[in-house]
Amino acid sequence: MANMAKIQPKLDLLPAKPGCYLMKDVNGTIIYVGKAKKLCNRVKSYFHGVHNFKTTKLVENIDDLEYIICDSEKEALIMEINLIKKHTPRFNIMFMDDKSYPYIRLTKGPAPTLSVVRNCKDKNSYLFGPFPNARAAHQTKDLLNKLYPLRKCRHLPKKACLYYHLHQCLAPCIKDIDPKIYEDMAKKIRKFLKGDTKEVIDELTKKMEKFSENLEFEQAQEIKELIDSINYVVSKQNVMFKDQKDRDIFNYYVDKDYISIQCLLIRDGQIINRDLSLSPLYDDPEESFISFILQYYNENSLPSEILLPSLKTDLSEVLDTKIVYPKAGEKAKALEMVYKNAKLAHHNQFESAYRKEGSNEMAMRQLSKLLHKEIHTVELYDNSHINGAFNVSALVVYKDGKPSKKDYRLYKLDEYRSDMDSMKEVVYRRYVRLLKEHKPFNDLLIVDGGKLQIDAVKQVLDALDVHITLCGLVKDDKHNTNRLVDEQGNELLIDKNSSLFFLLTQMQDEVHRRAISYHQKLRLKAQTKSILDEINGLGKVRKKALLKHFGSLKKIKEANKEALMEVVPEKVAENILEFFKKQKD
Repeated sequence: MANMAKIQPKLDLLPAKPGCYLMKDVNGTIIYVGKAKKLCNRVKSYFHGVHNFKTTKLVENIDDLEYIICDSEKEALIMEINLIKKHTPRFNIMFMDDKSYPYIRLTKGPAPTLSVVRNCKDKNSYLFGPFPNARAAHQTKDLLNKLYPLRKCRHLPKKACLYYHLHQCLAPCIKDIDPKIYEDMAKKIRKFLKGDTKEVIDELTKKMEKFSENLEFEQAQEIKELIDSINYVVSKQNVMFKDQKDRDIFNYYVDKDYISIQCLLIRDGQIINRDLSLSPLYDDPEESFISFILQYYNENSLPSEILLPSLKTDLSEVLDTKIVYPKAGEKAKALEMVYKNAKLAHHNQFESAYRKEGSNEMAMRQLSKLLHKEIHTVELYDNSHINGAFNVSALVVYKDGKPSKKDYRLYKLDEYRSDMDSMKEVVYRRYVRLLKEHKPFNDLLIVDGGKLQIDAVKQVLDALDVHITLCGLVKDDKHNTNRLVDEQGNELLIDKNSSLFFLLTQMQDEVHRRAISYHQKLRLKAQTKSILDEINGLGKVRKKALLKHFGSLKKIKEANKEALMEVVPEKVAENILEFFKKQKD
């Protein structure tokens, strides 16, 4: 139950002014952030009257509260979003696990570059997107870099790089390029990214026909592949609005203490993506909906127009774009369509989400009861290596029974060390980092193993003066989850058909998978290391270009200086010849 002895005196002093309030649990952790037009009315409402199950659960976890007075509701809205981003309270609705969409950035000014970014607040560049996923954005960027010889280097080098020799860059590092050339390229790229590809396809078609007439079929095929790539990348969807404006449409549906928020992204009048967020509802639905939208635009760029259902709060005071609350016409129909999508998706996803959350809640209650303390955050570690080589460790974090992937970490360790020493090294690095950054510790640390592993890790934590609960997760001879042991080595009895046992198995599988994946990645990288890597001036791009041009390492060895200089600069060609001469001698 809420600690009313501590809370009531603060409730009595709440002002009738706008502001933000922060709810805290018994450990002082901020578990909910909200905003109010009148703090006294909004905050007191949590502790009086009847609430739904989710809000009751939130109130039961409140041990203390604090508030910040603001000059206006607009200021409170902005502060709320910043506080949510800073503290990530577990009872707040969160925008898509803090993920943001990728954009393609075309820099302004001399020697422009193309890149895929997630920071869409850059005012010194042209931004195009959002793209449905990073792969689509990178495919488009790579295609444009093939079509136009833009600068590829992040910082201008002192001499021409390989891209210049491959005719994919104009070398602004050593040449004075007419600004109009880059202006024309930038104009064509902007047209391309807005879906107007006719001009570039016409140009490529003429080149392809010319190569075919000259019987240069290989070059003609390369051009054809480029045309096919363009058609694939910019494949059209149904046009929703004829005015070709960039619009975002949001609506929501509430049922059974859950809220589904549907977002429809429209660029140049075409639907480019749909997204759904299904979340437990701990507060007023409209407040949660507004919080979600403001978090979304804290991470993504604003369109020309946003369509929203009627709200008590006018978001046009906070978001610097046109906000429309349509009542009739095609915009109202689009808003209604988004609502119906949210409702349909809610009913389709609710049962599985409800069962999963219920199972997670049950598992965390069982774990808290087993350890005689409230457990919310759990960390697990696992090592992977082959005879000590490619030694790595993975850390996974679960919050209230759910994986918190933004908190996952991977560690590359010294090779040829025991599992025990590796575990101690990782724990030391992890908690030294948390201490330096003044970040909160987890409630429980689970190590892979029994009493010996627990004692080894406890030595490290004691030396750092870190006090958290430790457990060991012991596997059977088939590497399956078997039992949990406490710091004294006592087995903690867990029903193998319980929610807790299934959650621990899921955690152990997740951390093992992460460790194995990282280990395999390092092994593959080592296996693909080429003898060419030992030659000065021959990096990844030049190595790839050489192998593509000559077809094999043997032919590179046999090539003369002139042949090598068709791909790499003279100095690098000399380095290659010298290297293979020494090997031969």
